[in-house]
Amino acid sequence: MSFASYKNRKAVATALKAIYTAVDATEAEAALGGFEESDQARQYPAIAPSWRRAWNEVIPFLDYPPEVRRLIYTTNAIEALNSKIHRAVRTRSHFPSEEAAAKLIYLALNATSAERKRSVR
Repeated sequence: MSFASYKNRKAVATALKAIYTAVDATEAEAALGGFEESDQARQYPAIAPSWRRAWNEVIPFLDYPPEVRRLIYTTNAIEALNSKIHRAVRTRSHFPSEEAAAKLIYLALNATSAERKRSVR
């Protein structure tokens, strides 16, 4: 999306959605071919080649069911966990040993897992 202007991002995202929601790699490649023929691809010619260059990294993503794909491309849970660890470490800026730092991170992870009673949607 960094290639698209802000006002056109929604249209470009809609055009690209067919690629990453495809059932398998052949359908995704056909959707990418369709995107290459679209007006958005003509307006932003760098998008389709960037997908082609990263195609080997995209294909394994398509092996997962849609529920798992959502967990993979959504980083909210990871960012929240990193924030909890960062908050715990930031309050104690100096550690006497690596074991002390590891123990604090372990305790922060335990506290976080106790807080998260809700499963991921």
